[in-house]
Amino acid sequence: MTTLLSARDVRVLADGLGLRPTKQRGQNFVIDPNTVRMIVGAAHLDGSQTVVEIGPGLGSLTLGLLAAGHRVVAVEIDELLASRLPETVHRFAADVFDAPAGAEPFALVNADAMRVTELPDHLGEPTALVANLPYNVAVPVLLHFLATFPAIRQVLVMVQAEVADRLAAPPGSRTYGVPSVKAQWYGTVDRAADVGKNVFWPAPNVGSGLVRIMRRDTPREGDRDAVFAVVDAAFAQRRKTLRSALSGWAGSASAAEAVLTRAGVDPSARGETLTVDDFAAIAEAAV
Repeated sequence: MTTLLSARDVRVLADGLGLRPTKQRGQNFVIDPNTVRMIVGAAHLDGSQTVVEIGPGLGSLTLGLLAAGHRVVAVEIDELLASRLPETVHRFAADVFDAPAGAEPFALVNADAMRVTELPDHLGEPTALVANLPYNVAVPVLLHFLATFPAIRQVLVMVQAEVADRLAAPPGSRTYGVPSVKAQWYGTVDRAADVGKNVFWPAPNVGSGLVRIMRRDTPREGDRDAVFAVVDAAFAQRRKTLRSALSGWAGSASAAEAVLTRAGVDPSARGETLTVDDFAAIAEAAV
């Protein structure tokens, strides 16, 4: 039977590595098994899936996913943590490694997640992303994996609470912005749960939140990069009307107004009131 890491286990593993968590890499390790079970449950995974986990750290969530019967591809940038993770997995999840040689349900990629463009294929193509993302790079990493691995249909990530609010924000809300629109390009985004500070070691200064993304059944039409360029321009000067904010992108304010009019968008509106479909219409009207 797979054993999840307790608070004591986490500290013993860290001491064995001489590890001192660093803010630079956003290292806050989950020390509460019940929180791990809650995260795995909130991911709404079906049957036995291949799941990619980014920033597995000491292996708390990795073991939770394995215990639920899933195959895990773990991407870890820290060489020290990566060096110990296979040993931890074999020790605490020995039962899942009774499969024939070559059929182990775990693979490790020691690399910067932002540079990963392919994953080991012997476990099958990952269809889900479940991770406690390093808070300092959460949004770029999330968007990179959504763009690079279209087979990922389900996402459940833990991020800083403020970031979770921004990702799931609807148009017109105070927190709606670039992360919101870009995440919603890929599918539906919602806040799954709040996570307290005391389930981590060391405890962060801010609360955390779970964000769930369910990818659209069919990809959106249009040029994603072109749409994202409009989004970036619209929010670069948030308080300005779209006519002004998009003037640099379009070449002039009058050109921006012409594009907006063709797209059926009010030139006096502001970016935070537009849906992802509105931004796509603007990009298409500029062609």
